[in-house]
Amino acid sequence: MATQAKRRRVAGPVGGGDPDPVAGFLSWCRCVGLELSPKVAVSRKGTVAGYGMVAQDGVEPGELLFAVPRAVLLSQHTCSISGLLERERGALQSQSGWVPLLLALLHELQAPASRWSPYFALWPELGSLEHPMFWPEEERRRLLQGTGVPEAVEKDLANIRSEYSSIVLPFMEAHPDLFSPRVRSPELYHQLVALVMAYSFQEPLEEEEDEKEPNPPLMVPAADILNHVANHNANLEYSPNCLRMVATQLIPKGHEIFNTYGQMANWQLIHMYGFVEPYPDNTDDTADIQMVTVREAAVQGTKVEAERLLLCERWDYLCKLEMVGEEGAFVIGREEVLTEEELTTTLKVLCMPAEEFREFKDQDGWGNDEKEEDSLTIRNIPKLKESWRQLLRDSVLLTLKTYATDLKAEQDLLSNKAVYAKLSWREQQALQVRYGQKMILHQLLEMTG
Repeated sequence: MATQAKRRRVAGPVGGGDPDPVAGFLSWCRCVGLELSPKVAVSRKGTVAGYGMVAQDGVEPGELLFAVPRAVLLSQHTCSISGLLERERGALQSQSGWVPLLLALLHELQAPASRWSPYFALWPELGSLEHPMFWPEEERRRLLQGTGVPEAVEKDLANIRSEYSSIVLPFMEAHPDLFSPRVRSPELYHQLVALVMAYSFQEPLEEEEDEKEPNPPLMVPAADILNHVANHNANLEYSPNCLRMVATQLIPKGHEIFNTYGQMANWQLIHMYGFVEPYPDNTDDTADIQMVTVREAAVQGTKVEAERLLLCERWDYLCKLEMVGEEGAFVIGREEVLTEEELTTTLKVLCMPAEEFREFKDQDGWGNDEKEEDSLTIRNIPKLKESWRQLLRDSVLLTLKTYATDLKAEQDLLSNKAVYAKLSWREQQALQVRYGQKMILHQLLEMTG
């Protein structure tokens, strides 16, 4: 999954220099049967970041841009140590599920005759990755406080350290003939995790496989060159023999070809890919209200101990219904509540009269008697019961307090182009994340006021 703004790619493979990596890559594509349409070109010019793909001629919706044979994919099943990774599968299981692919990459990167060497030449310089996990902790916390990113990064870093020391390093040390000392490095492993986070793809499960574990990640040459925007014009399709990138709308000559990584809010984009879409371009942006924040807002509204005890009972019941949890969040988009069922049920249970709650609990919920006025669409929020609106409003106000700055300060920075231009790239990206979230939260304030 390649990126959109400022994912700086630097020519040259991990271990050395091809003077023209694009020519080498295109020659390799022809050799391995990776067909690029004559209407597309890999280019630095006319793209939002580093390398990208540009239309050389007008492309119609439904046209094939390129096809990647499955044998060209780089995964735990196609790499030169696939047999060993399969035999050791049990020992390589991890929380992320990424360890086999990462070991495949560590081996192929230092294998002199790796068949993917021309592909590696188009990778970004690993030391230039801009994920917040590479920012100094103080900078990450200062710029992204309240957005959810610092907490997500801390979990990532703890997981990376744990997987490397307990699984990856012991495996490499047990097979010194396959892993040279130069790839036995926690820093390189850390960088490859970020690369897999940003550049890999996961084949979607079939509908009947919903209960299965997700498919392991894989690297898809050519597909990971495409940058991302919410309003994309191409999409990757999976078939038994190959993966096909197909145009989804008319692409005029000279325009960049964009893929999508799915509906990604800006905080997810910066966390996983190291970039954001500037406001208001990301139509998939969201703001989170932590579930425990709604509980805290409800506790603030109680006056006596008996009310607080009843509130605890209501919260425990919501936990039993699996509507809330200590680490969960209610997700609000610009035009819809993405966790509508969870938030509706939470507001209903926390706000209903005590006698009604007893009846609700005794009957184990009310089944499907949803009322139109209880529908939690964005447009319907002003019509909600006053107690619901008040609890939602108090929750939004508590959420806004978690940021270090207010909306007015962000607007002043964004509206002054000269001041904005002087901000560092990280400051600009973080500002866009915060501003997008606060705009959604302030929209909620207006609707609940």
